Amino acid sequence: MKRDGSAVWSGGIKDGKGQVSTGSGALKDQPYGFNTRFEDAPGTNPEELIGAAHAGCFTMALSGQLGQAGLTADELRTKATVSMEKVEGGFSITAVHLELVAKIPGASQEAFDKAATTAKENCPVSKLLNAKITLDAKLEN
Repeated sequence: MKRDGSAVWSGGIKDGKGQVSTGSGALKDQPYGFNTRFEDAPGTNPEELIGAAHAGCFTMALSGQLGQAGLTADELRTKATVSMEKVEGGFSITAVHLELVAKIPGASQEAFDKAATTAKENCPVSKLLNAKITLDAKLEN
């Protein structure tokens, strides 16, 4: 399986502008630039997209882990906060913090914790990132 995304850029690093798109068309020509990445201008940025991808990947992996344990979630809500820091040689994504709130009828805390940890460690996006990945997981009744 292969999926693709694309970017177009015009101009310099600070005054330039770009657009990102996904092969599926879910995102098409979404604006990004220095001001959307390092300031608060409207538009997207690579870190935000990585966060969405990681949240989606982890949440889907967790659903699979729960299924293997005979559980089905009513709702899994995940937020992924991506940290980028200036390091020697430039910038690097150094960490991703996952925040999960889950409603899973009949789940024990132990089964939930095991499924969440396994999903965090084994979802394909977690495996891709060379960053510290942390998780706060809350099971609601």
